[in-house]
Amino acid sequence: MSGVERGAFGTRNSYDTVALRVTDPAVLAAHFDPQPEEAAPAPAHKPGRDRYLDLLRALALVRVVIYHNFGWTWLPIVFPSMGVMFALAGSLMVRSLNRPALGVIRGRLRRLLPPMWLFGAVVVPLMLLEGWRPDALHVNWWWGDLAYWILPFSEPPFGASLHTFGGHLPSSWAEQICVPLWYLRAYLWYVLLSPLMLKAMRKLPWVTLLVPLALAFFINSGLVDQSGRLMEAVTDFTTFGSCWLLGMAHQEGLLRRIPQYIVPSIAPLVLMFGYWWLMQSPVENPRFGHDLEAVPVAQAIWSFGAVLLLLHLSPSWERWPKPLERFNGVITLLNSRAVTVYLWHAVALVVTEPLIDPLWSNSFLYHHAQWLLSSQWTPLVLAVPLICLAILLFGWIEDVAAKRRPRLFPYPRRSKGRRRSR
Repeated sequence: MSGVERGAFGTRNSYDTVALRVTDPAVLAAHFDPQPEEAAPAPAHKPGRDRYLDLLRALALVRVVIYHNFGWTWLPIVFPSMGVMFALAGSLMVRSLNRPALGVIRGRLRRLLPPMWLFGAVVVPLMLLEGWRPDALHVNWWWGDLAYWILPFSEPPFGASLHTFGGHLPSSWAEQICVPLWYLRAYLWYVLLSPLMLKAMRKLPWVTLLVPLALAFFINSGLVDQSGRLMEAVTDFTTFGSCWLLGMAHQEGLLRRIPQYIVPSIAPLVLMFGYWWLMQSPVENPRFGHDLEAVPVAQAIWSFGAVLLLLHLSPSWERWPKPLERFNGVITLLNSRAVTVYLWHAVALVVTEPLIDPLWSNSFLYHHAQWLLSSQWTPLVLAVPLICLAILLFGWIEDVAAKRRPRLFPYPRRSKGRRRSR
């Protein structure tokens, strides 16, 4: 799959009756930094945490889940989750690079890979059980490609069409639940290249910021053959590279040195250009209309403009503004389990199908609640507790990867004696 937000679950297939679309990508994703350095979900107001960035990361994850459920093509325009998540990850990477680069890269990989290994330990045996076998034309390469489940330099392989667990799932179930893996591949390459990207940005900041955008135009000009695993990684880099660099520039203080009126004047023009590019692009599916996630150049431009504006507006919140205090728990939880939510939300959405289908056999529900069974909101409502279950079952691996004490459900508790303000 190419790297436009696979979280958009949308360029190549759809989530059948679950109404999930697969363009790339996209949560997950977003991401969203796989595991923020300081994302320990302890005190509600931990010194040094920027709650504004926590809010952006949580919104990005929620948007990815909603988009994968409904396939609303306007959602990536309202909030480009993948660009936001890569920008936040780039910002945290710069903060970490105050230490020796090799140690930082090793630490980031330690946080990234164990959650993916646990995901693969569940998914790969299920695919083999349901008929996944070597490609007859590339038997040797097929076995070699399994190494990408260990180090995702390229997208880990999966079965495009498998048995369906007795007809309970669509034959594309493996492809649907493996879609988020593109994000881990892209994140890995950004982490490996970050020391070089940071040096280039410090020497030629504005040129470096625009290089990925220029490459995106070139790669998608039709002059380059985009087939193959290498070009998938290149497409990801060019689509979201400027967002990662914007996060770096934000952490370095580069954006604060720009006169205050510049970004609010330029960013809307960038967004207008990105929207125009999208409207000029061919429509892959007339039913859904123009999809930002299916047009890499438009997504690169739009994400750059949106992230530029969001980081320019960036307030520094060590404490939540009062209207947001009530959401501290869920935002902290999402930040602490970002990788888990991103990897497993697709599984949760797919699993809702065999939960809903038997309900059609209930005569009362069939005659009086067809609207409920056919509603796209029903899978989302069912998926939320399933995502919470995934956090309980698999989220602890993020604590282990970060060398923290494992916790099943890191929802912060209010301090004793502290009452909710009225």
